[in-house]
Amino acid sequence: MDRELGSGYLLAPSILSADFARLGEEVERVVEAGCEVIHVDVMDNHYVPNLTIGPLVCAAIRPHTRAILDIHLMVRPVDALVPLFARAGADIISFHPEASDHPDRTLALIREQGCRAGLSFNPATPLAHLDHAMDRLDLILVMSVNPGFGGQSFIPSAFEKIAEVRQRIDRHRERTGRDIRLEVDGGIKPDNIRAVADAGADIFVAGSAIFGAADADGGYRGVVGRMRAALMAELEWRAA
Repeated sequence: MDRELGSGYLLAPSILSADFARLGEEVERVVEAGCEVIHVDVMDNHYVPNLTIGPLVCAAIRPHTRAILDIHLMVRPVDALVPLFARAGADIISFHPEASDHPDRTLALIREQGCRAGLSFNPATPLAHLDHAMDRLDLILVMSVNPGFGGQSFIPSAFEKIAEVRQRIDRHRERTGRDIRLEVDGGIKPDNIRAVADAGADIFVAGSAIFGAADADGGYRGVVGRMRAALMAELEWRAA
């Protein structure tokens, strides 16, 4: 756990939307543009209707960046993959509670492997799974689309869920002094990222919104800069 999540807003491009023919270069370019986290969507064609990235891809990315590797497991079962991704260089591993027979045991396994642990919530997944898990969590991921495919539109009802998770995190911090990061994934782009931040998120996953908006030179400073500007406007609004 040598790469710290720190504080403040973090941008997490999802490589699901990157050009896989030049994946290492894509990772380097989004980090050069100012992104601190690389989000890796792992789909198994069982828990979700798609098949994507395995530990070997994660291991191939690791030498290209010191950014945080954020692994989102959309798989069933979960536990067998945790050590594989940990060895491949993961910093954070999140999974869906309904995909594990024993979520508490899976959270403990992730931490035993030296990674930060997260729980991921689909739009219809109840937050009651958090009732007995907050002390084992470093991150909570709220899906603002139904998982399985990139390029979907943000589901507006996610705002209420994000706000409720933020309240739970704030109460946990007041009681324990320990913070948990709130990540949102799905349909985030420059014109709605501020509203997502207003609801309580502090890590923002964006796939096609970033990788589909390359600069003329192939970099991503333009779109990342627009997202940063929207977040700074949010900070200025709060301070006013």
